[in-house]
Amino acid sequence: MILSNQEIHQALDDGKLVIKPEPQPRELCPGRECPYQTSSVDLTLGDEVSRFDLEHKPPVVIDLREGKFKDLFTPHSRDFTITEEQPYVLMPGTLVLAKTYEMVSLPLGVSPCLAARVEGKSSYARCGLMVHFTAPTIHAGFAGTITLELINFGPFKIALYPRMPICQLIIEQVSGTPFRNDSQFQGQHRPSGT
Repeated sequence: MILSNQEIHQALDDGKLVIKPEPQPRELCPGRECPYQTSSVDLTLGDEVSRFDLEHKPPVVIDLREGKFKDLFTPHSRDFTITEEQPYVLMPGTLVLAKTYEMVSLPLGVSPCLAARVEGKSSYARCGLMVHFTAPTIHAGFAGTITLELINFGPFKIALYPRMPICQLIIEQVSGTPFRNDSQFQGQHRPSGT
């Protein structure tokens, strides 16, 4: 079951969902965008982007069987800090990893517990921006920033600014009580998964 915007507010109030800082305003306000759609909440882009460093590192073959993602990505990547004055310009056909500005927590031990999916925004998709590949699931028990796999499939460059709405979080109720089995990305604060 997908939560409505009012149920998302209730989950935030009850501590079944934690988003810090909490997206505001909760309701329609003249002159301000409301981040709560009927069945999702918008999250914004953090100030860090990482990408594979093809300019300064020799070509490698990444063997996904060897190690955790951060061990495979970090030695072959480059980080960029983005600002209002210095956005990251995403070139056509380029993949970068970014993170949400907001930290999201889906606590276990509450009933019912929640999970989520991160999805792109349709207006950005129509420009060719993909926000994730095949990994939209945010599992019950997760806590951290959400890493986004951004790819520009469009014909033009796309400027990425910190705090721009970048994705939407769809919250779902979990049936039953899951046991804890944290992913390698639990507690992450950087796009590389660290």
